[in-house]
Amino acid sequence: MKTRKETALGDCWNVEALYPTFEEWEKDFETAKRANQHPIWPEIMGFQGRLSESSQILNEVLENIFSISRQLEKLYTYAHLKHDEDIAEERYKSAFAKISALFHEFGKETSWFESELLAVEAATLKSFLESPELQKYRFYVEKIIRMRPFTLSSSEEKLIALAGQSLMSSCKAFNSINDADFHFGTAKDSQGEEKPISHASYGMFIRDPDRTLRKNVFQRFHKQYADFENTLTELLNGQIQAHIFSMRARNYPSCVEAALYPKNIDPSVYHALIKATEDNITPLHRYIELRKKILGVEELNYYDLQVPLIADFDIKMPYQEAEDIIIESVAPLGNDYQNLLRKGLKEDRWVDRYENKSKRSGAYSSGCFDSMPYILMNYKDLLRDVFTLAHEAGHSMHSLLSRTTQPYWYADYPIFVAEVASTFNEDLLMRLMMERAQSKEEKIFLINQKIDDIRGTLFRQTLFAEFEFAIHDLAEKHTPLTPQLLRTLYRKLNQKYFGEHLTLDEYSDIEWARVPHFYYNFYVYQYATGISAALALTDRVIGGGKSEREDYLNFLKGGSSRYPIDLLQTAGVDMRTPTPVNKAIEKFGSLVNELEKLLGETPQENKPEQKTPAR
Repeated sequence: MKTRKETALGDCWNVEALYPTFEEWEKDFETAKRANQHPIWPEIMGFQGRLSESSQILNEVLENIFSISRQLEKLYTYAHLKHDEDIAEERYKSAFAKISALFHEFGKETSWFESELLAVEAATLKSFLESPELQKYRFYVEKIIRMRPFTLSSSEEKLIALAGQSLMSSCKAFNSINDADFHFGTAKDSQGEEKPISHASYGMFIRDPDRTLRKNVFQRFHKQYADFENTLTELLNGQIQAHIFSMRARNYPSCVEAALYPKNIDPSVYHALIKATEDNITPLHRYIELRKKILGVEELNYYDLQVPLIADFDIKMPYQEAEDIIIESVAPLGNDYQNLLRKGLKEDRWVDRYENKSKRSGAYSSGCFDSMPYILMNYKDLLRDVFTLAHEAGHSMHSLLSRTTQPYWYADYPIFVAEVASTFNEDLLMRLMMERAQSKEEKIFLINQKIDDIRGTLFRQTLFAEFEFAIHDLAEKHTPLTPQLLRTLYRKLNQKYFGEHLTLDEYSDIEWARVPHFYYNFYVYQYATGISAALALTDRVIGGGKSEREDYLNFLKGGSSRYPIDLLQTAGVDMRTPTPVNKAIEKFGSLVNELEKLLGETPQENKPEQKTPAR
């Protein structure tokens, strides 16, 4: 594997657009940290105790907070991107730790603000919000006011801020061991050849037609996690305890409510997702049965879930071709959108393309208000990588449109809607590729890909959401989380979601240990709600006209200027109802029917399963 220094410049993201050199970043950081100055930001601390004086004072403190936050975010973005290029590189590891610590100090010195704002009499605050200078901040302040029941006194908020860094330790430790310290060795294929395993190559090997290779790679990869399951259990438990600390300190009824309330999302949306998925699980069971039959295996195992269903056919695509087809696929969103994406991918070097030694695994879209979007990839020419690039490009375009339309304080979109734009773009890409499919085999391959995308994003992430809720609920009730408990819980959920035709073993039981999203505090359910909303919106845009397209583009430009459920409603989908989830599952079922026809199988009706009455 190449080192970072051996990677071609054209394959790397343009971090130099943020800071030309690391020395320039260090210079800016030294200015920002204001060494030996206490408080670090007197222009903010000087307002403490004065918020009730006038709307002008409130306006001025907000101006200062946002100005400094914007400066720190630029420093943070550069440091975290450089850190992720090579997690083992000491100076970037140090830079990332230093800016993270400075951000932590900023959190401490501004921790008084919301408590003091909420201590201002309601009538006074209302009159402040009518003043002309505060109109641009009105919704921002109203969101703080809504948090009144769960905001503590200034001194208590300061204590929570002081605990902030230590509460991140479990997440940071997991990322370090997972991305830098774990070495997965090699696995033999059916010819006895050793294949080196990494996070990126695992995704390639698990789709390989060689079943011996798939099995050996799957078991070797997961054995690494099984060997450290006690440590990984404690890390996950530590993260959950951090969530519980925050929940109880702020007097929320539960961790899930603590995570959802700030976004104005009722927990019923979370639970309705799980219920709707479980109530309509039959199409997934049918697909697992079909996969077992087509592959002709006596037992369908976890390592058989991603291999294409037709032998001797695969779609591989070099990176440049992937860029071209992704740019072409977004034509339904108009020339302006398409040209912005083309410029970002082709000219501005948004993307860090390929794996290198000690590079962060996976893929993401990042950036800040004062930067271009940045996309981390570990591209391997697989069709799944093409869709991953389309996915992250969707995030990046969402960020770009939001940041160029909204002011700084509304520029970051809510996490609840984050997965909509990315999945929307994946669906556009799939539609284009299906239109161009030239053979029955290619159609089967693509439909199979789409089915597996929905399986992985809707069903699997809902399984994750149910697991995440369960382990938090157990911990809140003081039930110790042990490796055996987590294995057993994860197996039961796999049995429920995938049905009797999937064979589970000890290695499938440990999969929970490698999922980084379990450290993100109730994030995963949003993949499932996101794909449900995205599929509904692509149907609406493709089947509509200019107004439907503009509704969607205005949603992308909305940032956090409204609550997420309201933003989606303006785009044309209501996530307060189970309708989008039900329709997404219906689409999954229709795709399974189509696949059965193409494969020569007789499609079955989507009949509800007979459930055993609860005892």
